[in-house]
Amino acid sequence: MSEFFFLLFLVMAAMGAVLVVASRNPVASLMFLVLTLFSVAGLFVLLDAHFLAAVQVIVYAGAIMVLFLFVIMLLNLGNEQKSDLRGLAGKATALVAGAALFAGLALIVGRGRLTDMAGGMGSETVQAMLDSRGAMGVIADPLFRDYLVPFEVTSLLLLVAVVGAIVLARRKAP
Repeated sequence: MSEFFFLLFLVMAAMGAVLVVASRNPVASLMFLVLTLFSVAGLFVLLDAHFLAAVQVIVYAGAIMVLFLFVIMLLNLGNEQKSDLRGLAGKATALVAGAALFAGLALIVGRGRLTDMAGGMGSETVQAMLDSRGAMGVIADPLFRDYLVPFEVTSLLLLVAVVGAIVLARRKAP
């Protein structure tokens, strides 16, 4: 039964991601992104990572998506505009960049180097850490010890983006 739900969430996430890029309407694209984020949260639940699923729904599908929706509304992006990829050269460049990204991901997965991306820890080490400190401790320790500055810089960048969107969308008084 879990294989069925895994395939369901996988297909929903993949189709949602494709439709985010393919949709011409920014609001529809945003709704497809919400579908993708909820599907990823479902995958986290199937992997018994309930904390990550909750964070995925609350932070990304909730707060960040509402922020994006307000930015779209402030900038009035619902109007149709021409694509930035003009001509055959722009589309060829996008195709080559996408193929290179896909090839790089395929190499990482093909070599089985996914544990290297998790700090070189194997599944036994991760399970021992979860048993000793719990999921919250395993996630919170590196976040607030090793990655505090990048975490705060990211929040500062989001704040600057919101202020910039408001400044761009502000109407000039006559």
